[in-house]
Amino acid sequence: MKPITVLLADDHTVVREGLRALLMAEADLAVVGEAQNGRLAVELTKKLRPAVVVMDLAMPQLNGLEATRQILLAVPATKVLILSAHNDDEYVECVIAAGAAGYLLKQSSAHILAEAIRAVEKGRPVFSPSIARRLGDKGGRRRSLLTSREEEVLQLVAEGAPNKQVAAELGISIKTVEKHRQHLMDKLDIHDTAGLTRYAIAAGVVESSVQKTII
Repeated sequence: MKPITVLLADDHTVVREGLRALLMAEADLAVVGEAQNGRLAVELTKKLRPAVVVMDLAMPQLNGLEATRQILLAVPATKVLILSAHNDDEYVECVIAAGAAGYLLKQSSAHILAEAIRAVEKGRPVFSPSIARRLGDKGGRRRSLLTSREEEVLQLVAEGAPNKQVAAELGISIKTVEKHRQHLMDKLDIHDTAGLTRYAIAAGVVESSVQKTII
């Protein structure tokens, strides 16, 4: 099986070296590049096309937020996992809006980071528990607008079920599922399935395997 390729973006050499050593100890992960600033992270992602970029936020030349935006625009298949010491809601909300697949705090263990990389590579968003709880609290008012059926659809979508499976599970037509999905996106101000999944995990509708490990 091909390893998951990872690019490390952090302006501290000792951090990159430590992360590389930890991740290279995992048989299914391969660090293919390192960047000490956001601009280089974008350039290397375009060149190397890693599966996952582990991104710090505070970096010279181009910060992690803007680097994330540019990476996802240039190489949509790459997932960006934020690994930062910043725990402010403003940082978290901005990078999620930019399309980051997850947000871990730097005090997370090496095991958690490895599991998070595996999760986001498969399309499952991951957040440190404290961040997930705060995001869930903020999303509570919007979630109160959802009907019972929309809650059911949200959970199944977040669990990875395609429209056909959702329809079969709930005994409704595929067209009705599509309408419910659109209503969810409109009410939650979310514009794609990945965003719905991130919201569902942050709001506690579903849990990722990584979160179960770290809570």
